[in-house]
Amino acid sequence: MALRLVEIRVDKDHFDRLAPILDDGHVVDHWPVGATDGFATHRALVRTESVEALTDALADRFEADDGFRVVLLSVEATLPKVEETDKKDDESSDDDPDRGWGRVSREELLQELETAARVDPVYLAGVALSTVVAAVGLIRGDVAVIIGAMVIAPLLGPNVALSLAVTLGDLDFGRRALVAAASGALVALGLSVLVGWFFPVDPTVAELAARTNVGLSDVALALAAGSAGALAFTSGLPTTVIGVMVAVALLPPLVATGLLAGQGLTTDALAAATLVATNVTCVNLAGVATFLVRRVGPRDWWEAERARRASRIAIGLWVALLLALVALILFAWSDPPTG
Repeated sequence: MALRLVEIRVDKDHFDRLAPILDDGHVVDHWPVGATDGFATHRALVRTESVEALTDALADRFEADDGFRVVLLSVEATLPKVEETDKKDDESSDDDPDRGWGRVSREELLQELETAARVDPVYLAGVALSTVVAAVGLIRGDVAVIIGAMVIAPLLGPNVALSLAVTLGDLDFGRRALVAAASGALVALGLSVLVGWFFPVDPTVAELAARTNVGLSDVALALAAGSAGALAFTSGLPTTVIGVMVAVALLPPLVATGLLAGQGLTTDALAAATLVATNVTCVNLAGVATFLVRRVGPRDWWEAERARRASRIAIGLWVALLLALVALILFAWSDPPTG
């Protein structure tokens, strides 16, 4: 069972307002830590799926107070053991639709994905290095090298962050995620074009040819990758392996597009670009859908309405684009391009 340690600091004169929140069924155990400089600190042991309900209640009650702070910490183990709760007997389960799913809180999602979607030298260097490794693997037809490139590629965060921003209706976060995703794509594409211009590229190599032979199976792969990425973040699971899955859908076809374009193989490059567009569309569509199924949303009702509107618009656009791309795949790329 996943647990979180929630540390809460409030004005000590308002401590009496904290006790009812800690005793409402969301908390496994809680205890005082002490008081300094006019503030009282309390710690609570909480099941992961109940953290969001607790933090929302705390924010509603104390957000306007000076000095209010909540810190979430992962719990590796605790003694005595916390027993599993029978959902039928849990009086708070009706108010907590994700009980049993183990979804992490909205705040944890935002913290992790805002960090993952940050454009900085480390992110750009990771994209550049993974692009070079992927380009060498594609040119040689070496699957092991391509897999190594996907391990390096930091493409999971920005794409899942974009899906989360749409789900929350957070335009500013969405712009930052879009900038991060676009920056990574431009670095990968530009660098792979240069590699394709300087080095000979054989479009008949199996790993390159596979990225120009677009089919409906690629749509299924990208949908699964996007859903797995969102599921990994909402469940608090390690994202390394899931990141490789997302990179399967994004990095090799993007690098293949650049290599083929740099070599002057326009038709092959367009086929690979179609695969890139299909994969980006599917990853984001599946990501938004997964967040909605996991009932991720903003805290306030007025933000919730904006988020619902943003989600409907985004899903409509992604579905329309996907249908157009599927039609293109069926009628334009049903046969492998010849250069």
